[in-house]
Amino acid sequence: MHSRGTFFGGCHVSNDTMGIGGSDMYRQQILDHYKNPRNYGEIEGATFTHVGENPMCGDTIEMDVVLDDDEETIEAVAFEGDGCAISQASASMLSERLEGMTIEELEALDRDDVIDMLGVDISPMRVKCAVLAEKVAQDGAEIYFGEKDLDMTSTEDDDAHEE
Repeated sequence: MHSRGTFFGGCHVSNDTMGIGGSDMYRQQILDHYKNPRNYGEIEGATFTHVGENPMCGDTIEMDVVLDDDEETIEAVAFEGDGCAISQASASMLSERLEGMTIEELEALDRDDVIDMLGVDISPMRVKCAVLAEKVAQDGAEIYFGEKDLDMTSTEDDDAHEE
């Protein structure tokens, strides 16, 4: 008997597409980042740490960020989490991209930037999985700089990412 799909962190996705469209090369890149995440772990003494969740899929991500001495540039990023292939691959890919980025550039990131980074078409139901790491990093920075008061990021709290 053949399975029609797979559960990734509580989300049922087709074995053929994982809820994403695009070339096999990009799907393979996402699977590689999911199975072999970059910057996975903790950073002791991080400038800030923040956690977020996507309750619809069961994704969770905690990001540690180290800023340089002037607190304008991201020096290092690490993450830990659990969830579907898209959320975890997005966190892995974003952790690589954020290093060397300024806080201003982080704040300017949006959903389209994350989807472009993934290189695939994301189904509407999977967008919140894809943007969770971006939201966690942005909210963590805003909390650190006193611009936001929030215990945990949730994709359910943000209608700006929905369409």
